[in-house]
Amino acid sequence: MALFGFGDHDDTLGYHTLDEREVRGSSGLMLVVGLVAVINGFVLQRYEVLPWLTGFLALNFALAVFLGPKLSPTYALARLLTWRQTPLLIGAIQKRFAWTLGLLMTASAFGLSFLLIQDASWFEPVCMICLVCLLLLFLETAFGICVGCQIYRLAVRIGIFPAPKVKPNCMGDACATE
Repeated sequence: MALFGFGDHDDTLGYHTLDEREVRGSSGLMLVVGLVAVINGFVLQRYEVLPWLTGFLALNFALAVFLGPKLSPTYALARLLTWRQTPLLIGAIQKRFAWTLGLLMTASAFGLSFLLIQDASWFEPVCMICLVCLLLLFLETAFGICVGCQIYRLAVRIGIFPAPKVKPNCMGDACATE
């Protein structure tokens, strides 16, 4: 994987790819961070912890989206943890879109968490964003269901994004952009 790029170009497939095992490992690590945020912020009502944890997640997504997954802390750790497993290549374009959605959600939770520290009436919006993020991370980690990839597929199908020249695959071909 190039240092600054989203995935490696696979000449036989004709598009940039990521290893699904590493992607799911990264999602699992982010899920753990998210669960720590939920427990601290919403169970223990320690709201001052939320900017740190949501900020980490937003930074993690930003590094992956703008500089490449290799520089994302959770992806790098997942890469170390899965290094002996056979890679399971999937298309990178839809994962980049999904991670951009993750960046938008975590950056929103990060910003709103500062308001929550000052005013508990911000609990519901922050809580909803966090719960949606946790659900999406759980679906990716446990079942390999990438909701962001499904949204990307739909956006291509209805013409919001141009269809890629080579149709990238994803887990179980569930998000083929045909």
